[in-house]
Amino acid sequence: MKKKFLYVALFALTLASCSDQEIIEQPSTPTGGTEVQLPADVTSGELLIKFKPEMTDILDQTMTRATRSGGAMTRSGIPSTDEVLEILGGYHFERIFPVDQQNEERTRAAGLHLWYLVKFDENTDLQEAANRLSKLGEISKVQGNSRIRRTYSGNYRTYTSEAVLQKTAATRTLSTAPNDPGFVTQWNLNNVGDIDFGNSNAKSVTGCDVNCLEAWKKCTGDPSIIVAVLDEGVMYTHPDLAANMWVNEKEQLRAGKDADGNGYKDDRYGYNFVKNSGLISWTDANDTGHGTHVAGIIAAVNNNGEGVSGIAGGDGTPNSGVKLMSCQVFDGEGGVTLDGEAKAIKYAADNGAVILQCSWGYNSGDANLVDGYTPGPATQKEWEETYPLEKDAIDYFLNNAGSPNGVIDGGIAVFASGNEYAGIPGYPGGYTKCVTVAAVAADFTPASYTNYGENVDICAPGGDTEYHNTPAMDDPEEWTEINRTKSGSILSTWIKNGNATYGYMDGTSMACPHISGVAALGLSYAVKQRRHFKAPEFIELMKESVKDVDGWYQNVKTKKYYRNHLSPSGGSIDEMNLLSYIGKMGTGLTDAALLLNNIEGSGSDMKVPNVYVAEGNKSTINLAYYFVNGENLTYTCTSSDAAIATVAVNGTFMEVSGVKTGTAHIAVKVSNGSEQTIAVTVRKNANDNGWM
Repeated sequence: MKKKFLYVALFALTLASCSDQEIIEQPSTPTGGTEVQLPADVTSGELLIKFKPEMTDILDQTMTRATRSGGAMTRSGIPSTDEVLEILGGYHFERIFPVDQQNEERTRAAGLHLWYLVKFDENTDLQEAANRLSKLGEISKVQGNSRIRRTYSGNYRTYTSEAVLQKTAATRTLSTAPNDPGFVTQWNLNNVGDIDFGNSNAKSVTGCDVNCLEAWKKCTGDPSIIVAVLDEGVMYTHPDLAANMWVNEKEQLRAGKDADGNGYKDDRYGYNFVKNSGLISWTDANDTGHGTHVAGIIAAVNNNGEGVSGIAGGDGTPNSGVKLMSCQVFDGEGGVTLDGEAKAIKYAADNGAVILQCSWGYNSGDANLVDGYTPGPATQKEWEETYPLEKDAIDYFLNNAGSPNGVIDGGIAVFASGNEYAGIPGYPGGYTKCVTVAAVAADFTPASYTNYGENVDICAPGGDTEYHNTPAMDDPEEWTEINRTKSGSILSTWIKNGNATYGYMDGTSMACPHISGVAALGLSYAVKQRRHFKAPEFIELMKESVKDVDGWYQNVKTKKYYRNHLSPSGGSIDEMNLLSYIGKMGTGLTDAALLLNNIEGSGSDMKVPNVYVAEGNKSTINLAYYFVNGENLTYTCTSSDAAIATVAVNGTFMEVSGVKTGTAHIAVKVSNGSEQTIAVTVRKNANDNGWM
């Protein structure tokens, strides 16, 4: 969907109780750094600060005392910092990332425990406060806090219904397609070149798709792969999504407690980081259904006889598709604060997601003010200096999602390039470690609105209403068979008045989840093939698994489109020089079937993990997960020292029992002829994640 995202100043004042803090003497050495760059839309009265690692013990002691007293923190416990906070009218001091014992060790290793939110009196000069704090020797980073706010109103909505999809399916069939009636309209998944759009010069081209039918011959998804959708709330009750939603089984909605100890209450289907609540929402009058539309592209349930198909939505049998985790960062007209955004990213990694789906971002630094776009960061350095917390959170996801013993070690962060017709992508997508996605129309040409540039990694179908639609055409809310083909947009799951429906949208917002879906399908196949990848290695494989687009641009050379075509005048006719897009739409158009082919023989063999177990306790591993066709193999396991650890096999499950403190090795022999050796460490207190 074509949208502009801005950071706007929304004042939020939360009163907190005060508790006396013991001051621990700690000298401060001024650093004298440069002036902190605060965005023009920074939230009044709030700053985000990061302390240096040597301040850890003092901060921990202060937080512990506040927790024991039942009061909120108002000071850090560091005299020099607190003196400045007192002068500036600081009244609230809070660690940004909640303590989660299961992930606290890696949280500290990444330095995220050093980030704090500070709130000041509303009359405080925020620029002065930022500059004074940045000069303290104990503080390494200072940034403003803002809210992400979508500027897309949702007034242009093209809905359709199950009845219309069924009628469409009856008039246009594909013999090898799933039985979802909307699939025949999803040119983005399987384009056979038979769609004649309203603009006679813009027809679909065979093969301009992500090649799902061919890919599905090998794999349709796997529930162990989790995609975190950072967007509006995903309608987890939608009949075409419910079976593929991630569920935190330890939590219950409205229970009012953090049952699994991850720092978040009631997060059964994810978390609403806008309202700091476990209740994912989609019924606000100002919700656009964007998150639900994005989710359907990735993993709408396949072959269930209704609605649409998802790229990694399974084959219709129970628990066959990938899982969708809703991390809500937009709610009605409200957007999440930057510290809330960072929490959402970390939450995704800590709760099992390996793909971060982000159809949003700052405007391109090359955005045109004349068109109403306020330019965002133009370089990676500018972005890093202005939004260091955002970078730290993304790096945490990239480094800590997945598992060294799973299908992928590290995470994949996928961002839309932006919709400002600009020659460089927006950030955070422009960050070299993220995957940045540009959009193409149904004929391989760049979508008229798409941002492009050398920092774009790959492209995917996004639709192009300005190109495919007839100028000044009215788009009814309910499409008929006659005009259903005139948008060239992307059909997916949607919401209307809080109820489940389907509809069409276009934008790099729609191209982005195609890459997330193809990545999820590829990782699902890697699970099946028992292949292991480092995240950067898998990203490179994705960038190699593409269809050429540059050749089309060399042949076609120009493309005309109707900018603002829905205006009564039909908008203005603009012409794109496609030669200027060569080498700037990424490596090419993503191809799911080619990716699955390339996964075979790539990466490395899955390895049975080493075991940590306490004396008198047991640890169980399902060996089938680590060997191809492992469910049908037999296993023989032998301990090198039964006085330290014993081992037994029950079907595909290996059960290791700790006898006494020490180390041993277990030889795992498989009926297919393969063999692995793992280490077992026994201590008085241990668990599968390390020492308690």
